[in-house]
Amino acid sequence: MGREILLTLLVLLFGGLAMQPFMLLPGRDIADLTTRTAEHRAWLQLWVPVLPMLFVCAGLCGWALREPDPVRARFDHGMLIGASLPFALLALRAALRAGWALVREPLECPVCTVGMLRPRIVVDPYLARALDEAQLRAAIEHERAHARHRDPLRIWLAQLVTDLQWPWPWAHRRFEVWLELVEHARDDEARGRGVPGTDLAEAVLATARRARLARHPMRAAWRPGGEAALLGDARSLELRVRRLLAPVPADHAARADSSRSAQAALALVAVSLGLALVLGALFGNDLLHPFFHWTWSV
Repeated sequence: MGREILLTLLVLLFGGLAMQPFMLLPGRDIADLTTRTAEHRAWLQLWVPVLPMLFVCAGLCGWALREPDPVRARFDHGMLIGASLPFALLALRAALRAGWALVREPLECPVCTVGMLRPRIVVDPYLARALDEAQLRAAIEHERAHARHRDPLRIWLAQLVTDLQWPWPWAHRRFEVWLELVEHARDDEARGRGVPGTDLAEAVLATARRARLARHPMRAAWRPGGEAALLGDARSLELRVRRLLAPVPADHAARADSSRSAQAALALVAVSLGLALVLGALFGNDLLHPFFHWTWSV
């Protein structure tokens, strides 16, 4: 069998198996954290179940760098293909959904941020006429916060990671929690730039009314293919309005700490992937060839 084909099958099989135990881990409680820190923690919890698959993939790539092409080891091709087929179908489903989100037309939300590489703000003219100047500025400042953080791209990546964990329902729940925390964090960022909470609350309510009149499903604004919108469901809407009418959370000091923590976590993951690549190149044959022999003898 060709080395690249075998590598793909091994990544699907061992990577899929490595993800399963981590999908069952409960998320850590983030209720008592500041909004910015909670959003970073929820983002990390989305990715934790996928990290083992990335390490396995890096190790297998290291093995493939030293393996001759085609692979001369004897193994049961049908058994390997059959074992990896469920994970292949899951990856195909996630890829198709991610591809569809890229090529389809954006949802018609009253106000949202679209564009993954070059985010831009889209405002419904009818909504713009319904808002006064202060409310429109508040809505746009909220969307500018989405654009600064490239939230459409992050939402697309989060959807892809969540689809890779299908059908476990708590993976989707982690996604929903993160989306809600993103909205809260962008609200706080807009208010930190001088936007009154009352103006932003009025803008949120007016956007919800416009969405209902235009028959835009409010829930769809939370699960777009790359849009970051100002809406949510009824429970989330009520919670957001209460937060916007309360004083701005004082978490400016926590922002620097959370940013440094995120950078440290990213550096640790990069170093770990490099180490997995090296270990795969050094010891991959010692681990995989006994597995090949076992599949042949079964």
